[in-house]
Amino acid sequence: MAEIPQVRSKDLTLLEKTYLPQIVGGLWLTFKQMFQPKETRQYPEEKWTPPTAFRGRPVLVKAENGIERCVACGLCSRVCPALAIEVQANEVATQDKERYPEKFEINMLRCIFCGFCEEVCPEEAIVMSDEYILSFTSQEEAIFGKDRLLMSERRLKKRLEFLHDNV
Repeated sequence: MAEIPQVRSKDLTLLEKTYLPQIVGGLWLTFKQMFQPKETRQYPEEKWTPPTAFRGRPVLVKAENGIERCVACGLCSRVCPALAIEVQANEVATQDKERYPEKFEINMLRCIFCGFCEEVCPEEAIVMSDEYILSFTSQEEAIFGKDRLLMSERRLKKRLEFLHDNV
């Protein structure tokens, strides 16, 4: 059997073993940043307008006819790494679709805003909105049901167009 030659990495010099070059480099970077122009926003008065690629809180899209797009397939809850989404389906024969979500809840304390739910949804029923202000006084208040998740197509027009352009 042929012996595989081993490649050794370069040994550190005495100065490199003390980590002084790395410390000095970090201090120099900090010193340079001290003199860069600062960007300060007076937050409550000046709101930040996020770009269309921003992933804010997830919302359910409500079609123009007032019915949510969701068909309760459950893909979003299966793909969620934080297990933040809970969907319970119900069958209905009177509407245009066979199923609808009887219960759709997202625990915003668990949600990590990864956007996997948006990517996997076949109906584009759940999208990441541009809302970033989330504050809660209790854990129960952080569980968003359909009443707090539904948002009109008009309000989400920019995000839906962004998703169509980046397919």
